[in-house]
Amino acid sequence: MTGACILIVDDDLHIRRLLQSTLQRAGYASIQATTAAEALSQVRHAKPDAVLLDLGLPDRDGLEIVQLLRHESSAPIIVVSARDATDQKVAALDLGAHDYVTKPFDSEEVLARLRAALRNRLSTESASPMIETGPVSIDLANRAVRRDGVEIHLTRKEYSVLEQLAKSPGRVVTHRSILDAAWPHDHDQRIEYLRIVVRNLRQKLEADPATPALIVNELGVGYRLLV
Repeated sequence: MTGACILIVDDDLHIRRLLQSTLQRAGYASIQATTAAEALSQVRHAKPDAVLLDLGLPDRDGLEIVQLLRHESSAPIIVVSARDATDQKVAALDLGAHDYVTKPFDSEEVLARLRAALRNRLSTESASPMIETGPVSIDLANRAVRRDGVEIHLTRKEYSVLEQLAKSPGRVVTHRSILDAAWPHDHDQRIEYLRIVVRNLRQKLEADPATPALIVNELGVGYRLLV
């Protein structure tokens, strides 16, 4: 989606210039905001395709900004912040952020996360029921999973977990989001259950389960289905 317009929200001029040059080099247009108020105004009027958001703005709490932006737009939000605590990442993702990159960041990583976010938005808008990642195809409409064209039997829990990841390809899905969807009636949603199911999925879907290339772990945060 080269040519997409990306909103940079950061009160640090150096960071804004770095992100602007990174985006320009990759063929993206960009607009900027230095406060939450400016960011909300830009989202309402310029309607950017994605947002790169710092959490340390002067006029609003960072996590509150994620909620406010999500209410205004469906554009993916990628948090780019110096806050590296796991609970901050989980909170931002659960509130609607698409992804999280910590400062100091690698420009190529930001671009890779941005491309994944824009692909995810396009696949969501087109409501495609078929997700393909490497040799694996996931037919959400018919609840069928194939590897190299051969249908793979999954248990109900295995499919439920995979379905949550497939609905947001390339996006980090938090442990809590997966647990709420796959174990909706269990009051004691132990993360160990989820780890066992993911291990079983890797055994069935990965070429080398010991080195996952499809379902990857975001340490302490959740899982991501690479596409």
